[in-house]
Amino acid sequence: MIPLELASRCDGPATAPVVVLGNSLGTTTTMWAPQLESLGAHLRLLRWDLPGHGASEEPPGPVTIDGIGDAVVALLDELGVARAGFCGVSIGGMVALSVAARCPERIERLAVGCTSAYLGAAAWYERAATVRAGGMASIADRILERWFMPEFHERRADTVTAMREDFVATNVEGYARCCEAIAAMDLRPSLSYIRCPTLVIHGADDDAILPENGAAIAASIAGSHFVAVDRAAHLATIERADVTTALLLDHFVTS
Repeated sequence: MIPLELASRCDGPATAPVVVLGNSLGTTTTMWAPQLESLGAHLRLLRWDLPGHGASEEPPGPVTIDGIGDAVVALLDELGVARAGFCGVSIGGMVALSVAARCPERIERLAVGCTSAYLGAAAWYERAATVRAGGMASIADRILERWFMPEFHERRADTVTAMREDFVATNVEGYARCCEAIAAMDLRPSLSYIRCPTLVIHGADDDAILPENGAAIAASIAGSHFVAVDRAAHLATIERADVTTALLLDHFVTS
C-alpha cells in the first residue's frame, strides 16, 4: 500500500510539548478553532487533514485507519518529535487509538471524542457508494444535522454554513475511502494495549456514534476517564467548546 502524505500545520510555542489534533470525517483543521487560543497558549498543536480533506490530496489507493496513523507518526518524525499527546474526534479518535495501541512509545497522553473502536461495515460502504454516485452535496444536510443539536443550528448558523461548505468541498474519493477505512476497522482487540493516561469524551446526545461506544472504549483502557457532555451531539468540541476545552486543558496541561 502506497504511504499517505497528509497536509498539516503547527500552532503554538515552538518549544512547548506537542499535541496532535485529528479531525472528524468531512471536516478540516478549522474544526479546532475553538481550542486554538486556550490550548495554543501552552502547547504546540499539530493539526492534520484526512486524505482528500482540506489541503490533503486525494489518496492514491485504499485507506486504512492504521495507514492514516502511520502517516501522522511520519509527520512527527519530520518535526523530530519523539513523543506527543494525541487527541482526535470521530475518525480522528480512531486514528489516535490505533497509534496509541501500536506505537505506545510515541504517545504521552491520549484524548478521544465522539468515537468508537468498531462500527460495522454495511452503512459505511453504503455511504461511500452514495457519495461516489451523487457527490458530497447528496449527503451534506443529513450528515450536518447529526453533528449538532437543533439549538446550535439556529444559534450558530454561520458556523454550520461554513462547515457545510468545507464538507461539500471534500474530495469525493478521499471521503469514500475514509468511509471504507471505518468499515474495515475493528480496534477492540487492541484497546487493552493502550497504557497512557486516556480521556474519553462523548456528546450525551450524539446519535451519529452513540455514547455507549465511548463508554466501551473507556472500559477497555485501564485507568481511563469517561465524560459525557450534556447538550452536545457529534461534534462536542465545537458545540460545547467551553466544557471540552477545559477538559482537554486539564488533561494535557494541568495533569
